[in-house]
Amino acid sequence: MNDIIMWLIALWTFVMLGLLIIGGYFMFRKFLKRMPKEDGYSELDWQDLYIERALPLWNEEARKLLNELVTPVPEIFRDVAKERIAGRISKIALDEGADDITLDHIMKGYIIATPKRDHKFMKKKLDELQIDYAPYEDLFQYADDEKQKFSIFEQTEKISSRSK
Repeated sequence: MNDIIMWLIALWTFVMLGLLIIGGYFMFRKFLKRMPKEDGYSELDWQDLYIERALPLWNEEARKLLNELVTPVPEIFRDVAKERIAGRISKIALDEGADDITLDHIMKGYIIATPKRDHKFMKKKLDELQIDYAPYEDLFQYADDEKQKFSIFEQTEKISSRSK
């Protein structure tokens, strides 16, 4: 009986250690995103600033669409994903001097803010909502992946200079 208890304790130790390592990894990534860059602001500071500035541009229909687009994301990460996508959409709309957030802005921001590994799920969701993403196919190359990380500035500069 003592041997079983000792094995359970050892197993529980490894499980807890693994969970702590995984949690620490995600906390460290968040910490790095909060680190100020050369201009004194972090990537998340800029994201929050763009969202705040573009808040009057968001209509109810755009908010509903954004909420619908992030439903494939696991609920625990959904708020972070929504903020990231909303930050990209807001920056694009502000750069274009838009009066409202349109489907065009949402599509551009949604595509570049979604990591490449999730494009299969994203396309499935867009098909489900009957939204044609063919005009935006060239933007899929600007999405973040594990090898190359784009900042909020690089991505929107690249899409604003793309041929229409």
